[in-house]
Amino acid sequence: MALLAGSYTYIRQFAPKVLETVRFKGGTEATPLIEALEILRELNATGARNVPEGAPTLFVPTRWQGYLDEAAAKGDVTAYRHYWELCTLLALRDGLRSGDVYVPGSRRYDNPAAYLFKPAQWETHRAEFCRLVGKSPDFSEALPLVTDELDEALTDLEGVLQRGDGPVRLNDAGELVISPLTAEDIPSEAEELHEELEKMLPNVPIASLLVEMDRHTGFLDCFTHAGGKQARSPQLKRNLIACLIGLSTNLGLHGMAASCGIPYDVLAWTAEWYIREETLREANICLVNYHHRLPMTTMFGSGTLSSSDGQRFPTRGKSITARHLNKYFVSEGISTYTHVSDQHSTFGTKVIVATHREAHYVLDEILGNATDLPISEHATDTHGVTLVNFGLFDLVGKQLSPRIRDLGKITLYRMGARADYGDRFPTAGSLLTKKANLDLVADHWDDLLRLAGSLKYGHATASLIVGKLSASSRQNALAAALKEYGAIRRTICAAKYLSDEGYRRKIARQLNKGESLHALRRQLHHAREGKVARRQPEQQNEQAWCLTVVTNSVVCWHTEYMGLAVDELRTAGREVDAEVLAHISPARSSVVNYYGSITVDYEHELAQLDDRGHRPLRTVDTDDPGAGLQ
Repeated sequence: MALLAGSYTYIRQFAPKVLETVRFKGGTEATPLIEALEILRELNATGARNVPEGAPTLFVPTRWQGYLDEAAAKGDVTAYRHYWELCTLLALRDGLRSGDVYVPGSRRYDNPAAYLFKPAQWETHRAEFCRLVGKSPDFSEALPLVTDELDEALTDLEGVLQRGDGPVRLNDAGELVISPLTAEDIPSEAEELHEELEKMLPNVPIASLLVEMDRHTGFLDCFTHAGGKQARSPQLKRNLIACLIGLSTNLGLHGMAASCGIPYDVLAWTAEWYIREETLREANICLVNYHHRLPMTTMFGSGTLSSSDGQRFPTRGKSITARHLNKYFVSEGISTYTHVSDQHSTFGTKVIVATHREAHYVLDEILGNATDLPISEHATDTHGVTLVNFGLFDLVGKQLSPRIRDLGKITLYRMGARADYGDRFPTAGSLLTKKANLDLVADHWDDLLRLAGSLKYGHATASLIVGKLSASSRQNALAAALKEYGAIRRTICAAKYLSDEGYRRKIARQLNKGESLHALRRQLHHAREGKVARRQPEQQNEQAWCLTVVTNSVVCWHTEYMGLAVDELRTAGREVDAEVLAHISPARSSVVNYYGSITVDYEHELAQLDDRGHRPLRTVDTDDPGAGLQ
């Protein structure tokens, strides 16, 4: 508070003008704050200095109330005015973030109800939505199913805890002990096989790789002229590849022009008219779908599980999205939040402010997934978890499977009396320290379904709604009901996570796949010490998508050629176990060259391919994997 008091003069430079220009509204719970804003607006207009007696203070946090009380006791009207005004403005900021206070007509700060289906619209969508997500519109019918899920998960957990000697157990004080997972038992043959396959793959520059992937997928055809122009010059694909490499490797268009010999103005014109988020998304969908259909891809996963995580990049120069974060940057940086499937493909990318909570963005790409990946389950680390996300994931028909730090310290909920759960689950029941407010959930069940339906059908942006609901005050009944339901879903997930080691390993394995793709992106994004020089959010997002497109191209190429190499080994009589192949990552490749002088000759590269569009594999002695190249 002392820091804010020292900033009072600075805040006064713009706060009066904002209050004069913008009109704020709110629900019943925000009435005291709206009254305080009117009083503050009047004080600014008249030049009065003293806060009227009886001015609302209900919105002042308890930890700050002492400053007001102390100023009032001393009769210091100037200090009281400063503290009261600062508390009012801080409450306004928090209210706008949560949606408790809104600005009619604003795109970002409108009434949260404006982002949802109107009641009449919901009537036409309710039945179809409930059928899609497998939820009953009547909570009395939905409740038994949730109860059964919780009981089943607790039964498994009870069995684990009663054994008392496993990695998950209770200590003498009745506290939950969760031992770290031991290292996964990866067959030694997996690393040996990966090295052997790498020796068989052809060495290829990144430009040649992109030409080859366009030959197979046609992803460069997704880059259409922003003005609707249909004619395409013979050199357009060459120029597009140069732009993609320049932006993904962080060389920039100037650096790429110097490296490949294509004039800068040609690359700048191509990027301006052809490379934008819309076309990059379409190109990425082509690559992900092609990768999903490759025979080798099924060895990695089914495509039903995904994960998301943020990756930080330092910035050069000022940007409205850049922030100081000493853990990751010397000065400032941004974060790219990516969604990765269990098949190692990246199907979503978004640049976010590095200090923003990642949990707000988890659902965006899951609901907006336009690829052929049938994503039904999603893993995150602790940064992607909120009660709101647990509730919404279930309501839209997906499963959130996070790895939560300090899981033994979170509050677990029961759906009935403590004695009942204690009788049925003598060991696990003691962990359920709070009873869920099922009446609140029942009262707002239809509103919760309407909220989820609005997100499912794209009527509202998940990140906007999740951010507002997560920050909403306790007086916001819909947010409170969603958090209660999310607490039940989190308890079910926690019980399953604690009782099933295979489930824990599956989540850890998927998060590791995301980390391996982070490493590949970092390897690609090598120029200028990895510092992003683009300053506008739209430009940063385009560069992030270029990096995603090129990363997926490398993964596709590597997966396809590993499949060809495996086929050749099997043709030669070698047995290659599918279980061993599952441990090989296409995000690792030593045969792709990202560095040095880059030559982009599209037609010449096509001429190097055979009738199926492939380069010849290098040959190795299949009887002696350690013999090397022949």
